[in-house]
Amino acid sequence: MSTNTVTKLSLRVNDANENHHLWNNRGVWWCHLTIHQSDGTAKRMRFSLKTRDIEKARTRRDRIFQQLGETPHCAA
Repeated sequence: MSTNTVTKLSLRVNDANENHHLWNNRGVWWCHLTIHQSDGTAKRMRFSLKTRDIEKARTRRDRIFQQLGETPHCAA
């Protein structure tokens, strides 16, 4: 019996919404995403992008998604 240890990053992107995975909490932009783990559970991740500027928030979100996609234990 083999054990699958792959964790999958779940990114549902609405192309019509350039602010996908972003929300504004009292003026500061945050990102949220879900990681599906090999044991069948899901882990919701939320973190501050530490900016009040939406353009910077989008750039930081995209950079984070790119880095997660390049991580060996994550599959986008």
